[in-house]
Amino acid sequence: MRTGEPLPALGDVLAALGTGVWHWDTASGLVAVDAVAARLLGLPSEEATLTQAQVRARLHPVDWNEITGIIQLAVAEGTLAEVRIRIMDDQNQVVRVVRSRSKPSFDTERKSYVLTGTLQEVTEPAPGTPAARSAVTGDWRRSREAFLLDAGRALAEARSTQEVLRVAANLSMPGFTPDGLAVFGVEGDRLTIIGHHGHEPGADSPFYMPLDTDYPAAEVVRTGRAVYLSSPEQYRSRYPLTWPLAQRFGRQSWAFLPLTASGRTMGAWLAAFTYPVAFTPDERSVLTTVARMLAQALSRAGTAESEKALTEGLQRSMMPKLGPGIPGMDVTARYVPTGGGLQVGGDWYDVIPLPGGASRTTSGGGRFALVIGDVQGHDVRAAGLMGQLRIALRAYASEGHRPDAVLARASRFLHGIGEDPTEMRFATCLYAEVDPGSGVLEVARAGHPDPVIRMADATVLTRPTAGGLPLGIDPDADYPTTRLVLEPGETLLICTDGLIETGGHDLDTGWQRLREILEQHRGTQEELADALVQAVHGPSSHHTTGPLADRREDDIALLLLTRQGDACGCGADETVPPPVRRTVLTVAQAEPERVGIARQQLRELLHDWPSDDQVDSAVLLLSEMLTNVLVHTDADALLLAEITDGGDGRRIRVEVTDTADDLPHRRRPGELASSGRGLLLIELLAHSWGVAPRGRGKSIWFELYERKDADGSG
Repeated sequence: MRTGEPLPALGDVLAALGTGVWHWDTASGLVAVDAVAARLLGLPSEEATLTQAQVRARLHPVDWNEITGIIQLAVAEGTLAEVRIRIMDDQNQVVRVVRSRSKPSFDTERKSYVLTGTLQEVTEPAPGTPAARSAVTGDWRRSREAFLLDAGRALAEARSTQEVLRVAANLSMPGFTPDGLAVFGVEGDRLTIIGHHGHEPGADSPFYMPLDTDYPAAEVVRTGRAVYLSSPEQYRSRYPLTWPLAQRFGRQSWAFLPLTASGRTMGAWLAAFTYPVAFTPDERSVLTTVARMLAQALSRAGTAESEKALTEGLQRSMMPKLGPGIPGMDVTARYVPTGGGLQVGGDWYDVIPLPGGASRTTSGGGRFALVIGDVQGHDVRAAGLMGQLRIALRAYASEGHRPDAVLARASRFLHGIGEDPTEMRFATCLYAEVDPGSGVLEVARAGHPDPVIRMADATVLTRPTAGGLPLGIDPDADYPTTRLVLEPGETLLICTDGLIETGGHDLDTGWQRLREILEQHRGTQEELADALVQAVHGPSSHHTTGPLADRREDDIALLLLTRQGDACGCGADETVPPPVRRTVLTVAQAEPERVGIARQQLRELLHDWPSDDQVDSAVLLLSEMLTNVLVHTDADALLLAEITDGGDGRRIRVEVTDTADDLPHRRRPGELASSGRGLLLIELLAHSWGVAPRGRGKSIWFELYERKDADGSG
C-alpha cells in the first residue's frame, strides 16, 4: 500500500487479523456474526444470524454464566466488557479460547442490552490454564483492586475466628483461585492448624509439629518470609522430608505466606492450587495483600474472643447463683450487659442469707436480703468497684446489721477507697431485708429507683420508699428504712435504671412501658423476667423508643421476688384473681409531701374501678383524713386501703390510723370556717364510715361500693 492510496475496508482489515465481528440484541435474542466470528465459534465460515441458544451451545457453561455479570459491570462502570471464552465442540471438549471485547449499552425503554464487539482467538494462555478460566473486565489490575476491596470489607466484618476462616475459604481471586486453604497458628514452639478448607476430614492432624521441622509453613513462621512452590518437583526438591504430607492431596502449586500483625508473625496461610501457577509479581502481590488482611482479621477476632471470655468469666464471678429455693418465696434474677465497651459495667444483684435464723417479726426463720445496685461508669474500674462493694455489703449484712446500717457502712466504705478525688465513683443501691414467714420487707434505698409491686390480680403499684444519697458521696449519709408487706400472690420487682431508661426513656415513660408488661403477662416468673428484658433490649424495643433524643443503652439488672400463695402468678395456669388488693403507707408528721404519694397509690389501686366519680371521691376523702391527722395531732398516720370482693360486687375500704386519743366529732362549720368539713364530706360521699378507738389511738374508715356502670345508676 502506497502513501496516498485509500485505506482498505474495515472488514478486510479485521479478516486479515483473524478478528470476527458480532452484534447481540438481548431484546430480540438474536446474535449476528460475520464469517470470521462464525468460524471461531465452530460454525461454517459464513455470515449468519443465530439465536442465543445456538451461541450458548458453543460456549463453556461457566463462561456463559459469567457473561451477564461482565456486561452489567461494564455498563455500570462505562468500560469495555472483556472476557475470555472457551469454545466447545459436540463432544464438550474445548477446541479454542477466544477473547471477546465489546462496548455494551442499556436500552431503558426495552430493558435490554445492545452489544457490538469483536472476537479473536487467544493463543496464550492455552486451554486449561488459570487465565483461560477467568472472566476479566477491563484491566486485570482493576479487577484485582475490586477483589481486594471486597475481601477487605468481608474480613473486616468478621467477628470471630470461625467467621474469618469462612470468609477466607470463599475468596475467589481474579485469574487464579486456590482449591485448598489452611491457616496455621503457633502454640509455644509448635505449629498448629487453626482451620482449613478443601481437605478431607482428619487432614489437620499432620500439621501439629515442632517449628524446627523442614516444612514450608514452619519455615515461614521462623523466617517471616513467604514460600512459593510452582510445581510438585520444586516442592519435593526443597522439602523432601515433608513432601509426602502434600503429595496425597494431588495439588500442583502452593503458596505459604506469613500472617503478620503488629510486627509479629502469628502464623502462616497456605493457598494450594490444582493447576500450575507461575506466581507472577501481580499474583504474589494479591496473595501478600490477602495474607495481611487475614492476619489483621484474625488478630481482631482473637482479641474480641479474649475480651468476651474475660467478660463472661468476670460476670460469672460477680453475679451470684441464687442457690436452693427459699421456703414460701420464688426469686428470679437477670443481668444483661449492654452499655459497656467490655460488655460489663457496674450493675449487680445479690441474695444474702442473714444470720440468726429467727425473724424479728415472727418465730419463723430463713430471713434473707435482696440487694441490687449500680456503680457509676461502664469500664473495668466500675466492674472492680462493683465487686468490692458487693463483698462489703455481704459482709455487713452477715454481721447482722439492719438495712439502714448496712447502707451507711457501705457508703463510708466506698467513699474511703477513692484514692483520687477527681475520680471518685458513687453507686446507687436498694437493700431489702425479707422475712419469708410474714412477707415483711424492710427497705433502705440509696438513690436507687423505687420498688414495684405486682399484685396477684396483676395490678401494679410503685411503692415509694424513703431514701438517701447514693453510696460514696457522703460518708455520714443517713438511710431511713421503709416497711412494706408482700402479700401472698404478690411479686416485688427491683431493678437498675437500665431496665427503665434504655431506649431513650425517662423514669415516667420507662415505668409505663414496664407497667404494661407486668399487667399483661400471664406466665411463669421466669417468663416474666425474660419478657421484661425483651421489652427494653430485644428487637421489639426499637418500636417503643422514649421521648429523649438519644437512644441510651445501659446495663440491666433485675430481681423478682414472689410470695407464694393462691393465684401467685408464678404458674402458667392462673385464671382466678385473688379476693384482696391492698396497699399500706405511712405518712409522718415531717413528710406532708407523702399525702400526694398516698393519693397516687389509691388511684393506682383503683385503676380498673368503673366509676371515675367514685375514684375522685375516694381520693378526696383520703386527703381529708390524712390532713386531719397531720394538722390536729402530733402523730404519724398509717394508711391501709384494700379492695375486697364479696360475691355481690367489689368494695374499697380506706382506713387511717394514728396514735392520738382525741376522737373527731361532727360539726356544722360556718361559711368562713377553715376546718370542720371532713366528717361531713365522708358522711355525704361514703356508703359507710366509722371511727374506732384503738388500744392506743384511733382509726377512721370509710367504704365505697362498686357501681356496675359509670353513670352511677347501678
